[in-house]
Amino acid sequence: MTIADIKKILTAGESITVEFKESKTELNKDVYESVCGMLNRLGGHLLLGVKDNGDVVGIDPTCVDKIKKNFVTSINNPDKLSPTFYTNMEQFEIDGRIVLYAFVPTTPDVHRLSGRIFDRNEDGDFDITKNTNMVAQMYTRKTNAYTELKIFPYASVEDLDQSTFGKVRKMAHNQVQREHPWETMSDLELLKSAGLYRRDIVTGEEGLTLAAILLLGTEQLIMSALPHYKTDAIVRKNNVDRYDDRVVIQDNLIKSYDKLMDFVVKHLDDRFYIEGTQRIDVRNKIFREVCANMLIHREFSSAFPAKFIIEKDVVRTENANKTNGYGVIDALNFSPYPKNPIIAKFFRAIGLADELGSGVKNVTQYLKVYSGGTPEFIEADIFKQVLPIQVDENRIQDREQDRVQEVHEVQDDVRRKVVQFCSDPKTTSEIMEFLGLKSRPSFKKRILDPMLENGLLKMTIPEKPTSRNQKYVAES
Repeated sequence: MTIADIKKILTAGESITVEFKESKTELNKDVYESVCGMLNRLGGHLLLGVKDNGDVVGIDPTCVDKIKKNFVTSINNPDKLSPTFYTNMEQFEIDGRIVLYAFVPTTPDVHRLSGRIFDRNEDGDFDITKNTNMVAQMYTRKTNAYTELKIFPYASVEDLDQSTFGKVRKMAHNQVQREHPWETMSDLELLKSAGLYRRDIVTGEEGLTLAAILLLGTEQLIMSALPHYKTDAIVRKNNVDRYDDRVVIQDNLIKSYDKLMDFVVKHLDDRFYIEGTQRIDVRNKIFREVCANMLIHREFSSAFPAKFIIEKDVVRTENANKTNGYGVIDALNFSPYPKNPIIAKFFRAIGLADELGSGVKNVTQYLKVYSGGTPEFIEADIFKQVLPIQVDENRIQDREQDRVQEVHEVQDDVRRKVVQFCSDPKTTSEIMEFLGLKSRPSFKKRILDPMLENGLLKMTIPEKPTSRNQKYVAES
């Protein structure tokens, strides 16, 4: 997050994903209601030191540390907020005034604030604890939003791969360099601890989740749950019409990761780099992140196979995606969004992934050392990673043209979807929810404003562009 990003959020104003609080000397009493509501809805951005109308009033410099501490302490206190979550609170200075920023993610959990459940809409946060209908809808929405949470009540712990259990216990131990709680737990206790065994309070179903099956299942169990599941690793250096080498992987995600890294070692050169006083295998640094990203953030309900393709001068990956936006990701300035947070957390626990968002930055950093190239991460229904491994100056322009064309195709597809959706007037929030987007400034800049300028959409209240009742409809 940069000052420029903060200013864009301020300009766009409050919304279902943006909340301003003055909090000049202490946190507003209702700040945690907003946090809880965001966690239970679409996530979003929390700015302290800002009035409801977007005017920056700033936080008293003598109170900054106290506010930061109180906020972080409260969101990590299960008696206050349950389940807890972690976020960084960043400090910015705008026009000489201090503003504090926190990114609030969306999660697969229903969060309670002091025992109460809050939801969020355009008008603010509201307590739905006693509204059983709305609570049930929230649980259903949360479950449906994350494929990894699907329960398989007839799958048993005994159906899982016992060798993988032993491996992850050892990896978790090595990660913390001391005894890990998983080492003394039974298999079922480990599953419950990792969020891989759950009970749906709406349906009453109880059992292993899809995440459990994907992380720890046998190939037979995985195929029974997801018959279309596979990862295709291909080398096309000489035989570009077919392949030089190919491995079809249908193992659990832990074994899949190992097989992909074996494939990388077999077909890509290792290149070493001195960082400080340490000798680093840059190839492994890069592709550890690339492989983990492809496995963790995949939309498993899609039959589209994950692909890992090695060509002469580039490595490409493709995987089905529940998109949080469209277009090329800015590696230095983007808000990461967990596609499968339970699986991602498990990968971090055993040391196969770092904190959310760090992978993109690490790949960008180390690819410059490996090949001098710049990776591309293209967000769409099919998420793509493109990594130049041999920079050929004569082909840079061709790759850039291909990239531009690909981005334009993605943008055109998005615009077609919006035009169809807006055959009847729709609000900004409705369009964003339809596209699965979280950032209002990004949506406005990349999608809404260009569609208005090109005449694809029109305002229902053109004389009041910023009206809270504004809607958009496709030009007939």
